[in-house]
Parts: sequence; C-alpha cells; structure tokens
Amino acid sequence: MPSNTTAPPAKKKGRRARLILLVLVLALVAGVGYGGYWGVSTVRASFPQTTGEIRLDKLSGEVEVKRDANGVPQIYADNEADLFRAQGYVQAQDRFYEMDVRRHVTAGRLSEMFGESQVETDSFLRTLGWRRVAQQEYDSVLTPETKKYLQAYAEGVNAYLKDRDPADISVEYAALALTNDYAIEPWTPVDSVAWLKAMAWDLRGNMQDEIDRSLMTSRLSASQIKQLYPEYPYALHQPIVDRGAVDESTGKFDPKAGGEDGEGDGVTTGDTQGDGPGGSGAQSQLGALSEVLDTIPALLGPNGNGIGSNSWVVSGRLTTSGKPLLANDPHLAPQLPSLWYQMGLHCRSVSATCRYDVAGYTFSGMPGVIIGHNDKIAWGLTNLGADVTDLYLEKIGPDGYLVDGKVKPFTSREETIKVAGGEDRKITVRSTGHGPLVSDRSSELETVGQKAPVRNAAPDRGTGYGVSLQWTALQPGRSMDAIFALDRAKDFDSFRAAAKNFEVPSQNLIYADTEGNIGYQSPGKIPQRGTGDGTLPAPGWDSRYRWKGYIPFAQLPYEYNPERGYIVTANQAVIDEKAYPDLLTKDWGYGSRSQRINDLIESKTKDGGKISPDDMRTMQTDNRSEIATLLNPLLLKIDISDPYVREAQKLLEGWDYTQEPDSAAAAYFNAVWRNVLKLSFGNKLPKELRAEGDCINVRPAEATGPVDEQNKLVRECGERDPDSAQPDGGDRWYEIVRPLLKQEKSEWWTTPANRLDPATETRDQLLARAMKDARWELTAKLGKDVSTWSWGRLHQLTLKNQTLGTAGPGVVQQLLNRGPWNLGGGEAAVDATGWNAAGGYDVIWVPSMRMVVNVGDWDRSRWINLTGASGHAFHSNYTDQTDAWAKGELYGWAYGKAAVDASTKDTLVLKP
Repeated sequence: MPSNTTAPPAKKKGRRARLILLVLVLALVAGVGYGGYWGVSTVRASFPQTTGEIRLDKLSGEVEVKRDANGVPQIYADNEADLFRAQGYVQAQDRFYEMDVRRHVTAGRLSEMFGESQVETDSFLRTLGWRRVAQQEYDSVLTPETKKYLQAYAEGVNAYLKDRDPADISVEYAALALTNDYAIEPWTPVDSVAWLKAMAWDLRGNMQDEIDRSLMTSRLSASQIKQLYPEYPYALHQPIVDRGAVDESTGKFDPKAGGEDGEGDGVTTGDTQGDGPGGSGAQSQLGALSEVLDTIPALLGPNGNGIGSNSWVVSGRLTTSGKPLLANDPHLAPQLPSLWYQMGLHCRSVSATCRYDVAGYTFSGMPGVIIGHNDKIAWGLTNLGADVTDLYLEKIGPDGYLVDGKVKPFTSREETIKVAGGEDRKITVRSTGHGPLVSDRSSELETVGQKAPVRNAAPDRGTGYGVSLQWTALQPGRSMDAIFALDRAKDFDSFRAAAKNFEVPSQNLIYADTEGNIGYQSPGKIPQRGTGDGTLPAPGWDSRYRWKGYIPFAQLPYEYNPERGYIVTANQAVIDEKAYPDLLTKDWGYGSRSQRINDLIESKTKDGGKISPDDMRTMQTDNRSEIATLLNPLLLKIDISDPYVREAQKLLEGWDYTQEPDSAAAAYFNAVWRNVLKLSFGNKLPKELRAEGDCINVRPAEATGPVDEQNKLVRECGERDPDSAQPDGGDRWYEIVRPLLKQEKSEWWTTPANRLDPATETRDQLLARAMKDARWELTAKLGKDVSTWSWGRLHQLTLKNQTLGTAGPGVVQQLLNRGPWNLGGGEAAVDATGWNAAGGYDVIWVPSMRMVVNVGDWDRSRWINLTGASGHAFHSNYTDQTDAWAKGELYGWAYGKAAVDASTKDTLVLKP
C-alpha cells in the first residue's frame, strides 16, 4: 500500500517502529532465521482442514468436499442452498484474507485495515459509491432466488469465521494486529455483490483514453491527436461478427443480414464535442484526475490496452473430436493469490430442485462459477470494451450546477472514513444528474476546465468547471442473477436469456454445447448518447449530451453457427460500424491478437485439416510479434557503422519473430521498439502521460517551472504510474506506426540533437538512433556480450501479495512474494504477457488462467491457474501451478464423478 506522505513525523516514526516489529514477527512466523517449532505451527494454524468431518451451522444435509493434489475442490450436495453454503465455507478456508481486502476496497474502507495512507483512496471509492449501489441491487433488483444463494454463501463464510482468532485465519492478520486493533466482521451478501463493481471498474472501457486525448491538447494539434487514435483497421483485422445488421422492421439484430460490405446508419466520427476541455488549465486538472485514478487499487490490472482476453470456439466439423472445442485465457494483472479460484459445484442428483452441475473459475467471495461448463454447455468471457463511462464538465456554484441555463441542486451525502490509528475523516459527496463529482476529491480538480477552450455558448468559467462521472455500474443491475442463470443454461436460448442480465461489465460471451452448436453474444448496458461520441469530456451544462437510454438487448450483435465454423473474441471490434447503427465504442483493441488467432485457425483447417485440443493449447502460447513483422525488415536495412551496435543488429537476421524466453533477438527487438516509441512519440507527449522518472528538456513555452537561462530549456519529468504511461507499445501503437513506416519523412521522425547524437529528420535516422540507444540500454541491463542476452531475463514476472507484498518492507515481500519467472510472449501477442514500453519490460498483465474445454467429453478438458488454490503464503498449493503455467502446460480437469473420485487426494465431509 502507498506510504503516507502527509502524516506528522512522530507518526511516521511510530509506523516505522511497528513495521520493523512486523518484519521480525513475520520472520518468526515463517521460521526464517529461527526455524523453531513455534514458527511452523503458527503458519500451519491457518491451513484449512481438508479431511475428516466438520459440523457446520445451517446445513440441512451432508456435503462432500473432494480436493485433488492441487487443492482444487469439487463440492457435492443434495440441495442448492447447501451447495453454496459449502462454497462459502471452502473459499473462506483458502482465501479469506483476499476476500476481506477486496470487500474493504469495494466499500472504501481500506483505511480501517491499513491506516491513513488509504484515506485518499477511500475518499474516491466512497465518492463512486460501489457499496451503496451493491446494497441497492440486493435490496430491490436481484431475484429472491439469487438472494437466497448469496445468503447461503455468507452463512458458509461466517461458519468458517466463527470462534476463530484472526491469526488462525491467515498469517497477514497477525501482522495487522501489530499496527491496529482490526477486527474481522461477518460476511454479508452485499460483500459478494459489490465485487462485481470492482470488476466493472477495471473493465470500464475508454475513460483513460478520454482523459489522455484531453491532456494531449496542451502539446499536440487536433490532427496529431487523431493520428494517435487511428480508426479500427477493419480491412486487416476481422471483427468478431463479420455480418449481421439490425432489422428496422423488428428492431432486432439479424445475424444473417448483410455481410462485410453491409451498410448501416454509421456513426459520426471526429470531434463532435467542441465544448470539451483543452489548454494548460484543463491539462493540469485532468492530469490530477489521472493521478487519483492511479491510486485506486487495480484489482484486475492496469486499465488500458492490456486489460483484455482471448477466447475462441471451433465447431465440431473442424475438430478432431467432432465436437466443439472452446478456449479462454483472460489477461489481467498478475496477483498472488491468483484472481481466479478453480472449483466444481455438483448436485448429487440434478433435478428441478437442485439444478447445478458446473465447474470452472470463479472469484473468491462470490458464489457460482463465472467461466466454465456444465453438463450441456461451455462458455468463456472476454472484455467487450464498450464505452460505458463519460466525464462531464460541470459549471458549478454554491447552490448547484448549471443545465440549459438553470441551476439544479446537488444531491449530497456525508461519508465517515474510519482510520486505523488515526481520527475519523468526514467527506461530503456531491452528485449532479450525470453522477458523482469526482473533482471534489482533489484540490486541483476543483478548478477543472479553468482555461479550457470552449465555444461562445459555454457558461462563464468563473473559478473553473467541476468534473462528474457517468458510468453504467453506478446504477443497480442484475449481473449477479446472470451468473447463476449461466451456470444452469442448457442451450443457446437459455444462454442468451442469462446474458441479457449480464449488464455490467459488458463482456463478449462465447458458447458451445453438446449438440454441436457454437455461438456468441455481446451483452451489457451500453449507453445511447444524444450528442458526442464519448471520446472527450462533454459539456454537462448542455442537455443534448445526456444519455438517451441504452441499446436494447435485442439489438446487440450475436452469432449462431456461423458458416466459417469458428468464432474469435480478443477485444477487437465487435462489428463493422458501417453495418451497425449504435455506437459501442470508438476505442477498441486494435485486433492484433484476434487476427493472429483467426489466421492460425485458417492455417490449421485449410485443405481439410482438423484442430485438436493440443492445437488449441499451442495457439494459446503463440508468441509471435506482429510489430516485428513490420519493423524488423527495415531495421535490417539500416547501415550501421558502429561495430558495437552492428553486433546487436545481427541478432535480428533470420529471426522468426517469436518471443521465446531464451531469445536474444526478441530482447533486442523489443528494446529497439521501446526506444523508437520514446524518440518518435513519448518525448513529444505532455508530462501527465509520460512515466514517472522519464525526464526530458522542453521549450519554456511548453512547460511550467524555472527556465534554464543557459540552455533556454526546462527539465520536465513524467508523472504517470509506469504501468499506465504512454506510449505503452500496444497494438494501437502498431496501427499508428504502420502507415508511418512507409514514409521516409514525417514530423514524428524528427527529434532534437542531444550530447551523443545529432538531430534526426528521417525514419532511418531515427531507427538508427533507436538501435544505438537499445544497444546501450541492454548492455547496462544484460551485459556486453549479446550471446548472453535473453528476452526472459528482461521480461520477468514477480507474483506479489496484494497488500504487504507490494509496498511492505523487503523482508516481508520476500516472505510473501514469489518469483521471478523469465517469460516469453509479449504485448499484443496471443501469449499476452504484457509490458508497458513507457515503463519498462516487467510483466504487468498475464493470461491469468488458461482453459481448453473438450465439449461433451468433459473429462478430457484441461485447465491451469496462474498461482494455486491457496491464499496461505506457505501452503503447498500457494504457487504450485505457476511453473507449469509459465511453460504453457495445462492440467487435467476432472468433472464427472468417476474422474473426480480418481483424482481426489483429500475428502472433507461437512455435516449439519
């Protein structure tokens, strides 16, 4: 957790003393340096009981929990309430600390666990009000059946917590006890519902792009910004749905209508929001908002290009089994324990009163299964990326905010933030008709838009405009209902009926069933805007920019048994916007991964070839670099006279563009790519977008601060978290660079001279300079001898405990964290071990799990998790799957009773 930079010195000294004590105690707990029996026994005290019998309150019948060697549980019960009751108990056994931290995030109560350093984060989270919305969902929206399941789950969690000391639940609580008097509260159904809000936040779409475009106006022209956000390349990268249109007579999407050349109403592109922000004043204030966003825990990963996933499904006529095959690997932040929890939920006898026989991946703290299969269907998810957030500039005053010339009163509420070791803090949350005023959470943001260029019709800016956030997740929805409905679905109709309620976050859903059918559905609550396209903050004082409603579910694109025989979703465009009347987003992923998967499937199936389950696994680990296919031939043509740089250039000769961990060529190419981006784009971006520590000299007119009178330049350093800085090097940048590589001269290829290199004016001059800079960079990181270089030594994954393991003292991190692992793959590759070119080479998002479902022959399906089933730092199942995951291997996935029994290592019986 971030350190507190505002506390008085005495408190800092006190916290340091407590942290030193914490280090010593955790060292004892782990047996480090002491190795005594007390250390071992204390660690093991929190390990779950996995054999024998346990009496459980409120159970109505006996429940079996069968665990395999990896600790993955399969639960068998006679009724639905007992099934979810046992799920809560078992997840609490393995992951309660993780569950507890998550619910404090979603409720804006991190300060109760970690003290004053989290007050700002809690203030922002309270302003968003995730927990309040979750409570509204539970009280008035979710079905009685769903609430019964949530209550049963909570009863199971609380049965585990009953009569247990915190230190017996997880070793982290022993550490917390040294810094505050934190007490564990009972679990509630709303704690489970609120987790969906955190999931929606990290998958919220283009909010960061909206901010970034506004920030760029301080240094780039409108035409330059447009170049940095190119149109989706439909001619190169196939959208998910290659035909279909909304039938005007029925108001429904017809998946068989039209085709690649289909015409629709289209969507207006370009800047339709002339009242939007820009200029240095808005730049600094939106930069402050971006900094606030960086402090919010990214439970799924850094929001932006890397948040995505791969999924695809292949019809049985193209597979060796004659049945569909379905693959999924969501790309999220590496976490320890993994975000996902593998398990099976089985009614011993499936009937009208006990309908669940499902296995797959779920989240700790939430009942049901999110991704997986039952006895009839399988499904997977990827982020659709719909634009479901809009920032609004608001003309605010003491009495309210302006709309169409009239002042409307704020909606206000008070929130009290309890602080471990400190005094309570009170904040006032104000909201407009669009949503909460996020600008209230920063003193800088109070004057958002102070100098923003606006049209003459805009109201006087006075002391500045506020900024409010409209977001679909801030309205009660039924996504929790959808999860249980998916788990029970038996055919495409019931699957689509379940998807209809999967409102937030908007996900691509793929489908296969035992009858041989495959399908796709795009669900979600996606706004229909009056004016504007969501790419820039909108003028809140003009009601024309209001949301008119939401795209009806019947109009959302879907497919069923397409002629091509497969469906690929990897965050690319859903459908060509020319054929579709509604705006889903202007900020798609750009389709590098999806097109590579399409190409691999086409290559494998041409001339009658068939795809096997192992082919699906091999595709998941494909690590080819698309940008290398474009850039590497040009790099080889550069005449390099420096023998030191020429030695590195030779690594690229004959390279096949794969990014294996032991590849020296991949290491050098990615370093060159990083330096090309920095020289051509990064050094031209405002500081609010560049990574912390990335410092450049700029002309005084472009920066604030004292001027260097000798050189007439100002030293300006980046301000953004390296994981979310720009240029990040993702496939948007591939599409930016693609046309420029055909131009020998461009303003982007020009760079000023520095003390080591002359100015560049052409493409080849800049590429030569990037190759030289990359050689020096890797010499510093990997040594002089290029034969010892490898991509994996640069591109490392370290798994970190999400609280004490991220910012705690070094010894604590050593005790709780694991790694590093040297990985292959890369940004925008199918094996998406993502890294941010502006920040460095470390892995910041990963395929968080992988699965290949053999539909109908379920026990031949295979899966793997990033870490392991256990959240206990020294348990054998803490990271027992990671080595195999890093190698691209999959484990057997037992589903049928006989297969589960054969793989069972431990059996626990829960009794009433």
